Amino acid sequence: MPNNSNRPKPDDRSDNVEKLQSMVQDTIQNIEEAHDTMELSSGEEKEQIIAKNKRREEAIQGMREEIKDEYNNQNDMK
Repeated sequence: MPNNSNRPKPDDRSDNVEKLQSMVQDTIQNIEEAHDTMELSSGEEKEQIIAKNKRREEAIQGMREEIKDEYNNQNDMK
């Protein structure tokens, strides 16, 4: 019997848009929760939260671009 455990899985991108949209929503929720936490934080902690939220917003921007690309690629294949 051949060993198929080393065989790569087929590239299935059919649900990438949905996964990316879910990731965007999760990241937005994390930003909102961080804003709530920031109200109870000290100066240095606030600065760290602000910096992390800025990185999260940049990540969201990248994910939204990727969503557009994936959506366009899916429609090109139809």
